Amino acid sequence: MPIINHALKRATIGVNTQTHQGGYTIIELMIAVTLGLLLLAGLTTVFVQNNQSSNEIERANQQAENGRYAMQLLTYDLSNAGYLVEFNPTALTTPTAKPDPCLTAVSDLKSALPLSIQGYDSDNAASTPTCISSDLRLGTDILVVRRASNCAVGDTGCDAVVSGAPYFQASTCGSATELSSSNIANYYALDTNTANLTLHKKDCNPPTVTGTVAPYHQYLTHIYFIANNDKTGDGIPTLKRAELGSSGFTIVPLVEGIENLQIEYGIDGINTDGTVAATKTGSPAMFTADPDSLHSCNAASSPTCTFYWRNTVATKIYLLARNLTTTAGYSDNKTYYLGLKADGTTANTVSSSSDAVAYPSAYKRHVYTSVVRLNNVAGRNTP
Repeated sequence: MPIINHALKRATIGVNTQTHQGGYTIIELMIAVTLGLLLLAGLTTVFVQNNQSSNEIERANQQAENGRYAMQLLTYDLSNAGYLVEFNPTALTTPTAKPDPCLTAVSDLKSALPLSIQGYDSDNAASTPTCISSDLRLGTDILVVRRASNCAVGDTGCDAVVSGAPYFQASTCGSATELSSSNIANYYALDTNTANLTLHKKDCNPPTVTGTVAPYHQYLTHIYFIANNDKTGDGIPTLKRAELGSSGFTIVPLVEGIENLQIEYGIDGINTDGTVAATKTGSPAMFTADPDSLHSCNAASSPTCTFYWRNTVATKIYLLARNLTTTAGYSDNKTYYLGLKADGTTANTVSSSSDAVAYPSAYKRHVYTSVVRLNNVAGRNTP
């Protein structure tokens, strides 16, 4: 009997022990799952917000980089405008009419040589150069820069000769057939055939004119404009440049996201009424958005207009850059100031709500401005 009782006692203990090893109840499990889901939702929200913030910072950085790079390109080209190696073009005759920058014959390039820059105001669309893209964005300015390359053919790191492209050569030889000549046409050479570039350095030996042939540089004509698209139909406004080469002009995309370009030109050597001043100082006497219409001059036939272009010694550049992609929930209701219009009193502004040209409001934008001195022209005008 004691043995049986002992066995029953052990069985009873075993049953009780198994009962006390139970797991979570269904209520406890549901509470745990709910807390886990809430925690996961919070972490997901934080992740999404951080990802959106990161994307927005990336957009802003890209826009700032694009705007600054576009300004850097324009600033560099303008600061070198009119560079013609050792040749001083002051004695060249100013054209009686504004040159067509799309003409590529050597005679036309020589005729336009005195004008280191010229432009086309956005309010004067009828005068748009024919060699730039038909995708030109309405309401934006066009800028033409003429100069020689800073790199001489044959120098280390410089481009080799491109067959058929125009090249410029300046003489430093005092021969009667070059710098001692009474004909300024003997002071420089501009040609698409480098075999015709035969001017000499200052080590020449008059009158036989033996010595080292002067270096020559590629002659550049750059036409800057804003296109509606980077690639056909992508809707990304882009700063582009038409570049003069061996077979005419080639259009090169430069910077995406540049939505507008406006320029004011600082003119030296004029009075407030537009007449020619007695002296030039190398500094702007006034700024205007359109020298072609300043004091009612006519760019097609008035030498006064081309005088204004020739004596432009500084520019004010206004660039409007936008993000390449939209920002969710953002609406741009700002008005952007891009200098003055040709009348000199009316502000040149654009906005997403009131402009005839499309400025979608879901993009963030920024205006970049700079004043650039045309060192070569200004230096020649300085007393």
